[in-house]
Order: sequence, then structure tokens, then C-alpha cells
Amino acid sequence: MLGLTPGEWQAIGLTAKLAGLTTVILLLLSAPLAWWMAHTQSRMGNVVAALVSLPLVLPPTVIGFYLLIVLGPQGFVGGSLEKLGLHHLAFSFWGILIGSVIYSLPFAVQPLRDAFAAIGSRYLDAASTLRASALDRFFTVVMPLARSGILTAVVITFAHTVGEFGVIAMLGGSIAGETRVVSIAIYDHTQAMEYEQAHRLSAILLGFSFLTLFLFYAINQRVLSPLKPN
Repeated sequence: MLGLTPGEWQAIGLTAKLAGLTTVILLLLSAPLAWWMAHTQSRMGNVVAALVSLPLVLPPTVIGFYLLIVLGPQGFVGGSLEKLGLHHLAFSFWGILIGSVIYSLPFAVQPLRDAFAAIGSRYLDAASTLRASALDRFFTVVMPLARSGILTAVVITFAHTVGEFGVIAMLGGSIAGETRVVSIAIYDHTQAMEYEQAHRLSAILLGFSFLTLFLFYAINQRVLSPLKPN
């Protein structure tokens, strides 16, 4: 199918697994962080915002390099795992998953923060008068009203992870079935002057990216926008 080799299908499956897990993890982690960032009056808010946004300006190779040091056998995390009889996380799927979560963090947090900040206090006050707990208000009021931001965070995080290269190249290398995702496979084909194979995978990523964004804008316009509160 599509003229792909078993190794290329393996790379596509690994990419989907990486992007899916990264998106789920970031959605769980980013929701409370974005809520705090949207409403905090603390001076630490700017510090946290700057740390979260660092991946937007840092070269991916820089992030990958420092993660390689930390997660490798001589690093704090990797060395600690080695002392416990476990394997370090460099050049492993779990290592590139950690790298993907860190690198894609701002793409999940910022849409959620903007969506939470746009929610007025009127709905929360009404829920509070009905004796809804803070947790109930968050899941029954905040999350439904922020659905557009949630959709944006999910789509952008998933698509961004699919196209990720620099962090994975530094931290994971190119190990078939472990760290060789589609972007790495394209690079390997290009380095080997296998342009036909590189073009095939690149065309698949191009089509996927366009289709993802097209569906996102269509759903956001036709379903979510009319339901936004006035």
C-alpha cells in the first residue's frame, strides 16, 4: 500500500504512537498549569510563562542536547536509573517521549491559557451559588466553555509532534522501532540519496498536515464558534 516498506510503516506507527501519547500527557499536564497561568497574580507567573515558552525560541538541538545529558548514562536521571539497575532513557522511545512533551509544551499551554482567560466570572459565580465545588466547576463549566482552546491544543500538539525532528535526532538518533520516526526516516533517506523514498514520506506528511489543519478549521468554524458564549 502506497509503495511503503515495512520499515517505513513502522516509522509511521511509531510517529503516531509518539504524537498520541505526547498529546494525552500534555493535555493532562497543561490544563491545570494553563488555568493557574490565566488567573495568577503572583510574580512567578511571568517566570513560569517564560519557562513554558522557551521551546518556541530555543533551537530544538539545544533542548535535545541538554536532555541527552540529563537522561543519558552520566546524567542525573539516566545515571540514577543505571544505579537502580535500569537502563538510561537516552536513545529510547521513553526518552524521545519526554523530549516531545517538553518541546511541545507551549503549543498545548498557550491555547488553553487563552481560552481560560476568556471565560468570564459570571458562569463560575452561578455554579458557585449552586454549591458546586471547585473541581465540579472546572469540569462542568470551564472545560466545556474552553472547548475551542482544547481542540486547538490537541490538534496543534499532535501535528507539531508528528513533524518533530531536532529533539529526536539529538536525543534518540535513528533506531528502527524505537526512535526512528517519520521525520528521521526522511532525513536518513535523504542522506542516502534515496530521494524517491524521501519524497514519498514527505508527501504523506504534507498531506496529513494539510488535512489535519483543514478539518480543524472546518470544525472550529461550523461547530464550536456558534456555540461560544456571548
